[in-house]
Amino acid sequence: RIKEHFPGGSASNGYGLTETSSVTSMNSGDDYVRKPDSVGPPVPVVDVRVVDADGVDVPAGEKGELWIKGPNVVRGYWNKPEATALSFSAGWLHTGDVARLDAEGFIYIVDRAKDMVIRGGENVYSVQVEAVLFEHPAVADVAVIGVPHLVLGEEVGAVVVVRPGMFVTADELRAFCSERLAAFEIPTHFFFRSDELPRNPAGKVLKTELRTRYGASA
Repeated sequence: RIKEHFPGGSASNGYGLTETSSVTSMNSGDDYVRKPDSVGPPVPVVDVRVVDADGVDVPAGEKGELWIKGPNVVRGYWNKPEATALSFSAGWLHTGDVARLDAEGFIYIVDRAKDMVIRGGENVYSVQVEAVLFEHPAVADVAVIGVPHLVLGEEVGAVVVVRPGMFVTADELRAFCSERLAAFEIPTHFFFRSDELPRNPAGKVLKTELRTRYGASA
């Protein structure tokens, strides 16, 4: 679709954080065509690891937290020793992002750890559910959140902004998701709104605000 609309352009993808002075990895050219879901291999000065809860490297293909080390990584947070101790160890930045590495060292970002929904012991990655819902023609914007549940711990909720002049029901969206997602990943709760999703100045959806607003109502 990008080539269709921009014949002279080419697609690329990348990844980084404020703490990594922006860039960590880049995916472009033939690599992007081969692996469009990846944010690419780390740039030459950067080392990355994907680790389990104990900080031990996981095998290629398995999910864990992405750690980053390099001269572009800051040494800590200004006047915040507690936050620094939680996010840095031996020069490694603990990103809080769930990721996996393939056999070629390409990084795939799965989700933010804090945005992952744990439904009855099953990990539901919000970005995967959002990606499916974005494909529905009536969905202009969407954010997936965890909704408290007494037995399961959490259920999957989706806050949906519908395109002007269009209409869609929760049942229609569930049916749409059922063709593309596992049963435990399909949102149980849909919350429809006509105004934009709340975002911070960097454009990131404020999911904490959404969880506070919609979690209680569910």
